[in-house]
Amino acid sequence: MKPLSALLWVAYGILVLVWTPLMALVFLATAPFDPARRIVGRFFRLAAVMAVKMNPLWRFRARGRLPDQRAYVVVSNHESYADIFLISHLPWEMKWLSKEAIFRIPLMGWMMRMAGDVEVRRGDASSRAEALDQIRDRLGKGVGVMIFPEGTRSPDGEMLPFRDGAFRVAIEAGAPILPLAVAGTRGAMKKHSFLFQPARAEVRVLEPVETTGLSLRDLPALRDRVRMRIERARNALREELAGR
Repeated sequence: MKPLSALLWVAYGILVLVWTPLMALVFLATAPFDPARRIVGRFFRLAAVMAVKMNPLWRFRARGRLPDQRAYVVVSNHESYADIFLISHLPWEMKWLSKEAIFRIPLMGWMMRMAGDVEVRRGDASSRAEALDQIRDRLGKGVGVMIFPEGTRSPDGEMLPFRDGAFRVAIEAGAPILPLAVAGTRGAMKKHSFLFQPARAEVRVLEPVETTGLSLRDLPALRDRVRMRIERARNALREELAGR
């Protein structure tokens, strides 16, 4: 896999070099009438879809559509970096909460900022507070926000506990939660490795969870209920993928 992975990384580098100036043009052309940056953001996600098409080892698909046009706090389990490529196949735009290290990647960070994604610095309370303000801003503009509530990828494949942040902001903003279940990406790119591996993966959109009438006292129950729903769907997806 090493020669193929090296070729793919070169191809992805070329894709980023080509996509960045194109995205800058889209940003300049649409910024005056698209304050939510839906168009430029969607253009950015299409780069991830293109990257999957370029990879002969990956077979990814997405099931489900946005239930309605409300701004959702979207939450998913997190298996590998490949989750980003997979979830980008969903046919709508949403902003992503991402760690500072990703924003530091040359060109990639520029595109993420043009798309309106939200940066957070781990272990920094002021950064978390600023990120929450930015999430509320995106929701207020009518666009959803994608968050991995585990915070990081599980080292053993089992789902980690969910953190409170996504559920806190959903309750405070009165925004519904849209759970996603991801399966099959763990082997696509293993933790601490840059080698691509064969993978068949799927993301499935689950039923939304309303937060109307909830207070922060309801946060633990809401968080645990959503996590249980995602875990059940993920396990079912794993069985389906194994049987194909």
